[in-house]
Amino acid sequence: MEDEELRSLVDRLRAEAAAAGQAEAYEIFAASHDPDVLARGLTEPGRPLWARESAAFRLGRAGDPRAFEALVLLLNHRDPERRVSAAHALERLGDPRTPRAAAALATNTLRTAYAVHPVRLLTALRAPESAPALIRTLEGLLGPDGPHWRVALACVDGLGTLGDPSARPVLTAALAHPRLGGAAARALSLLPAR
Repeated sequence: MEDEELRSLVDRLRAEAAAAGQAEAYEIFAASHDPDVLARGLTEPGRPLWARESAAFRLGRAGDPRAFEALVLLLNHRDPERRVSAAHALERLGDPRTPRAAAALATNTLRTAYAVHPVRLLTALRAPESAPALIRTLEGLLGPDGPHWRVALACVDGLGTLGDPSARPVLTAALAHPRLGGAAARALSLLPAR
Protein backbone atom coordinates (compact mmCIF):
# COMPACT_ATOMS: atom_id res chain seq x y z
CA MET A 1 0.00 0.00 0.00
CA GLU A 2 2.76 2.46 0.91
CA ASP A 3 4.59 1.88 -2.38
CA GLU A 4 1.33 2.08 -4.30
CA GLU A 5 0.49 5.44 -2.68
CA LEU A 6 3.94 6.78 -3.47
CA ARG A 7 3.85 5.52 -7.08
CA SER A 8 0.43 7.06 -7.62
CA LEU A 9 1.57 10.39 -6.21
CA VAL A 10 4.81 10.41 -8.22
CA ASP A 11 3.00 9.61 -11.48
CA ARG A 12 0.33 12.26 -10.88
CA LEU A 13 2.74 15.02 -9.86
CA ARG A 14 5.21 14.21 -12.65
CA ALA A 15 2.38 14.56 -15.18
CA GLU A 16 1.17 17.79 -13.53
CA ALA A 17 4.67 19.29 -13.65
CA ALA A 18 5.17 18.21 -17.26
CA ALA A 19 1.83 19.78 -18.27
CA ALA A 20 3.07 23.05 -16.72
CA GLY A 21 6.40 22.84 -18.59
CA GLN A 22 8.25 22.03 -15.36
CA ALA A 23 9.32 18.43 -15.99
CA GLU A 24 13.01 19.13 -15.37
CA ALA A 25 12.29 21.05 -12.17
CA TYR A 26 10.16 18.14 -10.99
CA GLU A 27 12.92 15.59 -11.57
CA ILE A 28 15.46 17.72 -9.70
CA PHE A 29 13.09 18.27 -6.77
CA ALA A 30 12.00 14.62 -6.69
CA ALA A 31 15.62 13.48 -6.49
CA SER A 32 16.20 15.42 -3.27
CA HIS A 33 15.95 13.51 -0.01
CA ASP A 34 17.23 16.32 2.20
CA PRO A 35 14.45 17.20 4.70
CA ASP A 36 15.55 20.84 4.79
CA VAL A 37 15.29 21.14 1.01
CA LEU A 38 11.85 19.55 1.15
CA ALA A 39 10.77 21.88 3.97
CA ARG A 40 11.86 24.89 1.91
CA GLY A 41 9.64 23.51 -0.86
CA LEU A 42 6.70 24.03 1.48
CA THR A 43 7.35 27.68 2.22
CA GLU A 44 9.37 29.34 -0.55
CA PRO A 45 7.32 31.85 -2.52
CA GLY A 46 6.46 30.86 -6.06
CA ARG A 47 6.66 27.11 -5.52
CA PRO A 48 4.08 25.27 -7.64
CA LEU A 49 1.44 23.14 -5.95
CA TRP A 50 3.03 19.91 -7.20
CA ALA A 51 6.26 20.80 -5.33
CA ARG A 52 4.41 21.67 -2.12
CA GLU A 53 2.40 18.45 -2.26
CA SER A 54 5.46 16.33 -2.99
CA ALA A 55 7.38 17.90 -0.11
CA ALA A 56 4.48 17.62 2.33
CA PHE A 57 3.80 13.99 1.45
CA ARG A 58 7.42 12.91 1.75
CA LEU A 59 8.03 14.86 4.96
CA GLY A 60 4.78 13.57 6.44
CA ARG A 61 5.65 9.97 5.74
CA ALA A 62 9.05 10.58 7.32
CA GLY A 63 7.39 11.92 10.48
CA ASP A 64 8.64 15.49 10.04
CA PRO A 65 6.21 17.88 11.79
CA ARG A 66 7.02 20.70 9.34
CA ALA A 67 4.62 18.98 6.93
CA PHE A 68 1.59 19.29 9.20
CA GLU A 69 0.06 22.59 8.04
CA ALA A 70 0.55 21.85 4.34
CA LEU A 71 -0.98 18.40 4.73
CA VAL A 72 -4.02 19.79 6.54
CA LEU A 73 -4.54 22.30 3.72
CA LEU A 74 -4.25 19.48 1.19
CA LEU A 75 -6.73 17.36 3.19
CA ASN A 76 -9.24 20.14 2.52
CA HIS A 77 -8.33 20.63 -1.16
CA ARG A 78 -11.00 20.43 -3.86
CA ASP A 79 -9.01 17.72 -5.70
CA PRO A 80 -9.83 14.29 -4.22
CA GLU A 81 -6.43 12.84 -5.19
CA ARG A 82 -4.70 15.50 -3.11
CA ARG A 83 -7.00 14.70 -0.18
CA VAL A 84 -6.15 11.00 -0.44
CA SER A 85 -2.41 11.70 -0.43
CA ALA A 86 -2.71 14.13 2.47
CA ALA A 87 -4.75 11.68 4.58
CA HIS A 88 -2.19 8.94 3.90
CA ALA A 89 0.72 11.16 4.95
CA LEU A 90 -1.11 12.61 7.97
CA GLU A 91 -1.87 9.14 9.28
CA ARG A 92 1.84 8.29 9.15
CA LEU A 93 3.01 11.66 10.44
CA GLY A 94 1.91 10.90 13.99
CA ASP A 95 1.41 14.57 14.88
CA PRO A 96 -0.82 14.98 17.96
CA ARG A 97 -2.63 17.89 16.25
CA THR A 98 -3.93 15.66 13.45
CA PRO A 99 -7.10 14.31 15.12
CA ARG A 100 -8.29 17.79 16.09
CA ALA A 101 -7.63 19.13 12.59
CA ALA A 102 -9.35 16.18 10.91
CA ALA A 103 -12.34 16.54 13.27
CA ALA A 104 -12.62 20.24 12.41
CA LEU A 105 -12.64 19.45 8.69
CA ALA A 106 -15.08 16.55 9.04
CA THR A 107 -17.59 18.61 11.02
CA ASN A 108 -17.37 21.80 8.95
CA THR A 109 -20.81 21.95 7.32
CA LEU A 110 -19.53 24.36 4.67
CA ARG A 111 -17.00 21.75 3.49
CA THR A 112 -19.07 18.57 3.78
CA ALA A 113 -18.43 17.68 0.14
CA TYR A 114 -14.74 17.24 1.01
CA ALA A 115 -15.24 15.36 4.30
CA VAL A 116 -14.86 11.71 3.22
CA HIS A 117 -11.08 11.70 3.65
CA PRO A 118 -11.06 13.48 7.03
CA VAL A 119 -13.72 10.98 8.19
CA ARG A 120 -11.65 8.03 7.03
CA LEU A 121 -8.54 9.54 8.62
CA LEU A 122 -10.37 9.92 11.94
CA THR A 123 -11.39 6.28 11.75
CA ALA A 124 -7.82 5.17 11.10
CA LEU A 125 -6.45 7.35 13.92
CA ARG A 126 -8.89 6.00 16.55
CA ALA A 127 -8.34 9.17 18.58
CA PRO A 128 -10.64 10.46 21.34
CA GLU A 129 -11.95 13.04 18.82
CA SER A 130 -12.86 10.37 16.25
CA ALA A 131 -16.26 9.01 17.33
CA PRO A 132 -17.70 12.38 18.49
CA ALA A 133 -16.75 14.01 15.17
CA LEU A 134 -18.21 11.15 13.12
CA ILE A 135 -21.41 11.18 15.16
CA ARG A 136 -21.80 14.93 14.74
CA THR A 137 -21.14 14.76 11.01
CA LEU A 138 -23.54 11.85 10.48
CA GLU A 139 -26.31 13.55 12.48
CA GLY A 140 -26.29 16.40 9.96
CA LEU A 141 -26.47 14.06 6.97
CA LEU A 142 -29.42 11.79 7.74
CA GLY A 143 -31.95 13.49 5.47
CA PRO A 144 -33.14 11.10 2.71
CA ASP A 145 -32.23 13.40 -0.17
CA GLY A 146 -28.88 14.67 1.06
CA PRO A 147 -26.23 14.97 -1.64
CA HIS A 148 -23.43 13.84 0.67
CA TRP A 149 -24.50 10.25 1.30
CA ARG A 150 -20.95 9.00 0.62
CA VAL A 151 -19.70 11.08 3.54
CA ALA A 152 -22.55 9.71 5.66
CA LEU A 153 -21.62 6.17 4.62
CA ALA A 154 -17.99 6.77 5.58
CA CYS A 155 -19.22 7.96 8.99
CA VAL A 156 -21.40 4.87 9.44
CA ASP A 157 -18.57 2.54 8.46
CA GLY A 158 -16.14 4.45 10.66
CA LEU A 159 -18.43 4.30 13.68
CA GLY A 160 -18.76 0.56 13.24
CA THR A 161 -14.99 0.20 13.05
CA LEU A 162 -14.50 2.39 16.13
CA GLY A 163 -17.11 0.41 18.08
CA ASP A 164 -18.00 3.34 20.33
CA PRO A 165 -21.32 2.65 22.08
CA SER A 166 -22.19 6.37 22.03
CA ALA A 167 -22.80 5.94 18.29
CA ARG A 168 -25.81 3.66 18.87
CA PRO A 169 -28.50 6.40 18.63
CA VAL A 170 -27.22 7.93 15.39
CA LEU A 171 -26.61 4.51 13.82
CA THR A 172 -30.13 3.45 14.82
CA ALA A 173 -31.46 6.60 13.14
CA ALA A 174 -29.42 5.74 10.02
CA LEU A 175 -31.21 2.38 9.69
CA ALA A 176 -34.14 4.16 8.02
CA HIS A 177 -31.96 5.92 5.44
CA PRO A 178 -32.31 4.27 2.01
CA ARG A 179 -28.59 4.30 1.23
CA LEU A 180 -27.26 3.75 4.74
CA GLY A 181 -29.56 1.13 6.28
CA GLY A 182 -27.48 -1.96 5.48
CA ALA A 183 -24.21 -0.35 6.57
CA ALA A 184 -25.87 0.99 9.73
CA ALA A 185 -27.09 -2.51 10.64
CA ARG A 186 -23.55 -3.88 10.19
CA ALA A 187 -22.08 -1.04 12.23
CA LEU A 188 -24.59 -1.61 15.03
CA SER A 189 -23.67 -5.30 15.11
CA LEU A 190 -20.05 -4.28 15.80
CA LEU A 191 -20.90 -2.19 18.84
CA PRO A 192 -20.46 -3.82 22.25
CA ALA A 193 -23.62 -5.35 23.70
CA ARG A 194 -25.44 -3.12 26.16
